[in-house]
Amino acid sequence: MQRMASFEKVTFEQFEKDMDGYGYDHETIRSIYDGLTLPKRATAHSAGYDFKCPFDVVLPPKSNIKIPTGFCVHMEPGWFLAIFPRSGLGFKYRLQLDNTVGIIDKDYDESDNEGHMFIKITNDSNSNQTITLKKGDGFAQGIFIPFGITMDDMVSTTRNGGFGSTDAKEDNA
Repeated sequence: MQRMASFEKVTFEQFEKDMDGYGYDHETIRSIYDGLTLPKRATAHSAGYDFKCPFDVVLPPKSNIKIPTGFCVHMEPGWFLAIFPRSGLGFKYRLQLDNTVGIIDKDYDESDNEGHMFIKITNDSNSNQTITLKKGDGFAQGIFIPFGITMDDMVSTTRNGGFGSTDAKEDNA
């Protein structure tokens, strides 16, 4: 196996800032942050790195939540991290990512938010089931994937931000 990336926690200051609006006080946010565990594979042959829920979530049908993971990822050039829902949750409950598949590019870790990854999930249940995720439950998985570029690709700009941050770079196309 090729080793091409590493996960790390964002700073507590960044995590606390990104937890604004979730209804937790400073001490609880500190406890959540201190309890974060880096994404890891469950077995030697697992492709996906499991992301654990940092706090309890109750997700009624047709509702969603944006979960701050507390992590960023540093990758070698030529790789990206694809984020998917845990397959069991998708199969049993129709848990979905709002952007269908999350794409984390190598240069996202250079953003002003320290590359803090968020994962927005939706309970798209057709059977009116509420999904309950306890703190520490796996809810998403990330898979590292290599990619190629065209022979005439000369893009040299980098990003600052997440969703939609490359739209301003369209003049390079």
